Amino acid sequence: MPRTIARALSHHRIKWVVLAVWIGLLVFGGMYGTKLTEAQNNETASWLPGDAESTQALEALEEFQSPDALTAVIVYERAGGTTPADMQAAASDAQEFSGFDGVTGEALGPFPSDDGEALQTVVTFDLGPDGWELAPEIADDMHEISDASAPDGLDMYVTGPLGNAADSAEAFAGIDGMLLVAALSVVIVLLLLTYRSPVLWILPIFSAVSGLLVAQGLIYLLAEHAGLTVNGQSAGILTVLVIGAGTDYALLLVARYREELRLHEDRHEAMAEALYRAGPAILASGGTVILGMLCLLAATMNSTQGLGPVAAIGVAVALVAMVTLLPALLVICGRWVFWPVRPQYGTAEPTATGIWARTGQAIAPRARIVWVTTTVLLGAAWLGLVSLDANGLTQAEGFRGEPESIQGAEVVDAHYDSDAGNTAQVIGPATAAADIQATVADTEGVEPAGEPAVVGDRVLVEATLTDPAGSGAANDTIDRLRSGLDQVGEDVLVGGFTAINLDVQRASQDDNRVVIPLIMLVVLVILGVLLRAIVAAVVLMLTVVLSFGAALGLSALAFEHIFGFGGTDSAFPLFVFVFLVALGIDYNIFLMTRVREEALDHGTRRGALIGLSATGGVITSAGLVLAATFAVLATLPLTFLTELGFAVALGVLLDTIVVRSVLVTALNLDLGRVMWWPSALWHKRDDGDPLADSQLPPTHTPAGV
Repeated sequence: MPRTIARALSHHRIKWVVLAVWIGLLVFGGMYGTKLTEAQNNETASWLPGDAESTQALEALEEFQSPDALTAVIVYERAGGTTPADMQAAASDAQEFSGFDGVTGEALGPFPSDDGEALQTVVTFDLGPDGWELAPEIADDMHEISDASAPDGLDMYVTGPLGNAADSAEAFAGIDGMLLVAALSVVIVLLLLTYRSPVLWILPIFSAVSGLLVAQGLIYLLAEHAGLTVNGQSAGILTVLVIGAGTDYALLLVARYREELRLHEDRHEAMAEALYRAGPAILASGGTVILGMLCLLAATMNSTQGLGPVAAIGVAVALVAMVTLLPALLVICGRWVFWPVRPQYGTAEPTATGIWARTGQAIAPRARIVWVTTTVLLGAAWLGLVSLDANGLTQAEGFRGEPESIQGAEVVDAHYDSDAGNTAQVIGPATAAADIQATVADTEGVEPAGEPAVVGDRVLVEATLTDPAGSGAANDTIDRLRSGLDQVGEDVLVGGFTAINLDVQRASQDDNRVVIPLIMLVVLVILGVLLRAIVAAVVLMLTVVLSFGAALGLSALAFEHIFGFGGTDSAFPLFVFVFLVALGIDYNIFLMTRVREEALDHGTRRGALIGLSATGGVITSAGLVLAATFAVLATLPLTFLTELGFAVALGVLLDTIVVRSVLVTALNLDLGRVMWWPSALWHKRDDGDPLADSQLPPTHTPAGV
């Protein structure tokens, strides 16, 4: 950050202008940010790959039925066999269900199972674009009716697409508020432990929450007026990302400001110097995250594409808050905000003899052994990737625990040869109706198709799959069905629940192959430009990849042997990579910009030790904060977000405690000035023993001296 801008932001008059501007922005955030939930689009199409066959089929299906149709499968079960009274109660329920608002046609059933232990009724609803939000209420109403008439011992479940929508809606209900409260709670505790001040933590938290509100307001307006797609998942991640990343930037700035307060008598000058010195690292870190998130626009999955700009906007606003609002608040409050340990002018810098200074001194005599050993251990963690099953989650595996829709699906699977809610929807030219129906009927894993529905020049043939929705066998059936129908015509489309899941898995795998290399390239270029060194950029990029693989491998082992998860979502590796690399590179930047600053005066090896002692504490604190905020995702009953929170939290801890502070420091010490090739630092020889007088010195002359 240019010194003139740094001085302007901390000027004794401009600080009040900055505060006034942010008060205005908070009013804006209060008006629009709180409406973000209303702008969320959780329709099926908002999650799907835009060019997939199932997405095209979903669009073509609008000619035959509403795209908002939701089928409820109501299944009854009695161990030992249903009774005539059970059949009478289920038939009475079906008549009641037919009278619900939004029902299209009549309820079908109840249909008894071959083993006589279950009954099944099918009801289709059209509740509009936001109908999934009404699904929990409908499921509750169905239970209320059934409970009033059901004989003792007859169990009833609401499953199928409407049942799944009800469970998903309940899982996402209040997600933004829950995540915000949980994230703030853990961050406040960690800031209290970090700062050991009952007051100081308020300023970073206030700045982060202000940034979140303003970001939510901007995203709401873009969703309403510019077509930006926001769903429950991206809105939840936005909360965690802004609070976590914003607090990270705050920690770096406050640490440097406290250091400068010991060198400057005037707090405005101290803040100007802190912004000038730490600003480039903060801006580069935030810029890396923003560009990394924007790389998601190259994905084919609509939900992944939508997350990119949402997350980028959130980080951008958080970044602006931390370099404008937070400095203004700090200089307005003065030194007392650090109470009870105020950084007084002229006092010694405590990090010079802290734990990370001692860690650097322990690494220095054996740097090569340290980095080789660390690399081998992290590489060994990669072996856990053998256990990583990233082929998608079934509907049952998508939830932690066993919600009602999953229990109902298990009852259907146990008593029926096919699932009435698991249909393949085939749409093609009306002239090929007979061939389509014949091909569907001849396909293994598909029950005989019903009568085709013709609208204009298009025909719809629906057939029930004999295997559970989303299972490997059902996926194979979709492939056989598509292969056979390709012989009928290229414009014949196969959609439906299982087809959608299959296309999502494959699109996610394609996105992994495209977006991950793109993010690596972006990060590599940013590191090279920032550090002005090719070797440093390549080495640091390799440490990021090493850390990512280790975190993913250890997470896979934990999922299989500790949590008992059935696998991971196909998009899981990409999401973990985006957050670990884009956010994890922050710590590389925090450390290496300080090492470079010190190396200019003291040489690379001694600069590495000074940089570690000065930033080790703040990097560790920042890592703990970010890990804790992502771990909050594990409080949600959704397997994907739980796995994402665990993996990112674990990876961030590896980054901060092991990779940045130990591995990168050891590499700096071993490679020395070679790390800075081909910059001017490569030509600067290291002078003497890096351990000699390696305590943290002033990096510049205080003003007025």
